[in-house]
Amino acid sequence: MTGSPSPRLARGGKSIYGAPLGILMLEARFPRIPGDMGNATTWPFPVLYRVVRGASPERVVLEGAPGLLPDFITAARDLVDLGAEAITTNCGFLSLFQAELAAAVRVPVATSSLMQVPWVQATLPPGKRVGVITVSRTTLTPRHLAAAGVPADIPVEGTETGREFFRVLIKAEKQDMDVALAEQDILEAGQRLLTRHPEVGAIVLECTNMPPYAAALQAALELPVYDIYTLISWFHGGLRPRQF
Repeated sequence: MTGSPSPRLARGGKSIYGAPLGILMLEARFPRIPGDMGNATTWPFPVLYRVVRGASPERVVLEGAPGLLPDFITAARDLVDLGAEAITTNCGFLSLFQAELAAAVRVPVATSSLMQVPWVQATLPPGKRVGVITVSRTTLTPRHLAAAGVPADIPVEGTETGREFFRVLIKAEKQDMDVALAEQDILEAGQRLLTRHPEVGAIVLECTNMPPYAAALQAALELPVYDIYTLISWFHGGLRPRQF
């Protein structure tokens, strides 16, 4: 005689299942090509998105996100209520909100790819440093860096002088983007960074729109390149460890 089969219990409590990572998005209309954080095909796992209304790239990147913290907290809480078990954002400049968001939602939060800088620095040989490529060097302040655990004297190069990337993503001069020109802006920023700081031994890309160009940059500079994709791949790996 066999006993009764053990009951199979499905746990509830969420609105959406199978997507443990929530992404807070800026409000923008530029194209998000594969590799961009805001393109859902970038991720090999499901994600939840929430657009924070009024959080334009210009307001966040150039103006320091004044008055937007409550809106980001509300959106993050909405994502957690839907089922997110961790929160990230699609702008490295939101490192300013790292501590406040983590305290407000009480789940793991990773606001910026810049958080990788200390880890990458630990991998480099003596005499080598991490360099950062950002969408806007002039407005990436010591406050942004400190909030992500980044030394204030880190070598930084921006894309403000480029022909396409900055003016489409930040200045919103048009909705279409010449991808080849945008890539050239990133490559030129990388070359300027190495010319000014030959001690750079690895690159961290601040901007979450830069991963589509990471492979080309790595090939051009022959240095390791890290970005929001590498950070979130690690982040998600802890939420859903691979079963062996």
